[in-house]
Amino acid sequence: MKQISFAQAEHQNKKKVTRRERFLAQMDALVPWQRLIEALAPSYFPNSAGKRGRPPIGLERMLRIYFLQQWYALADEALEDAIYDSQAMRDFIGIDLAVESVPDATTLLRFRHLLEKHALTQRIFEEINAHLAEQGLFMREGTIVDATIVAAAPSTKNKAKQRDPEMKQTKKGNQWFFGMKAHIGVDAVTGLTHSVAATSANVADVTMTSHLVRDDDKRVYGDAGYTGMWGYLDEEKDAPDSRCCVAAKRGTIKKMDDSPMKTLLLEFEKTKASIRAKVEHPFHVIKNLFGYRKVRYKGLAKNQAQLFSLFSLANMVLAKRCKGRVDGASPS
Repeated sequence: MKQISFAQAEHQNKKKVTRRERFLAQMDALVPWQRLIEALAPSYFPNSAGKRGRPPIGLERMLRIYFLQQWYALADEALEDAIYDSQAMRDFIGIDLAVESVPDATTLLRFRHLLEKHALTQRIFEEINAHLAEQGLFMREGTIVDATIVAAAPSTKNKAKQRDPEMKQTKKGNQWFFGMKAHIGVDAVTGLTHSVAATSANVADVTMTSHLVRDDDKRVYGDAGYTGMWGYLDEEKDAPDSRCCVAAKRGTIKKMDDSPMKTLLLEFEKTKASIRAKVEHPFHVIKNLFGYRKVRYKGLAKNQAQLFSLFSLANMVLAKRCKGRVDGASPS
């Protein structure tokens, strides 16, 4: 029989750390819990002291459960089941099933309604961004604006016998989509989201420019869908001090004859595209890592509230990767 050393046996017995455990440990360390608790506490059942019935569950615990729902795209009931099934989730929340049970789906529903009623998801977004700004991760050199379509259920097989009236249809390329648009403005250096807005899908991207740009941005970058943004920022198109930097339309470049001017223009567009690419990173995080592919709630207000949560948490994920960029050259 082959003998193994004590060190080898200890290594073999060491528990493997799963990706979920690793991710939750990273988020536990990165999220500014105390800052969020202090910001949200005044709106979290402030008049419950001394009243009959069970006292409300601690704010930090409810926040942790709510964040799990955003990270793993789970419905209320599915989240409750997942917490019972996952030791990693219970460790993150701080629940010991031997002495307590998991908060039920109704409790989470009420907490989410509380966040929506008092605009607390926007407050979470602002507090996390303020925390990141203190670490030097918002450079205020420029903003990249973009939007993505989020699909909503097109079926009329429901109690009201109609689609969500706040969601609309729009055409992109040769395909029609029904739902809403998530508009964001991101820092041109670090790619962190600083502005979020939700509209129905038929709203033109360019019309939301002024809602996404900071007053002191030196440059504003957008794809060809933002042609004419200067009008929404009260600037002249060809003014020497204009901040607007919009991608040229493909058709315009295609019509040009081959020449040194066309070559130069293509290189310029390539440089602009490399800067604009950062705006895709938050969309990648919420869609591919968090699994946010479809509208979960009815109405724009509830879905915009969720967008604030999703993009604030996406900023925490991206913050790990973007610290090195702040030392590089800022876009010009």
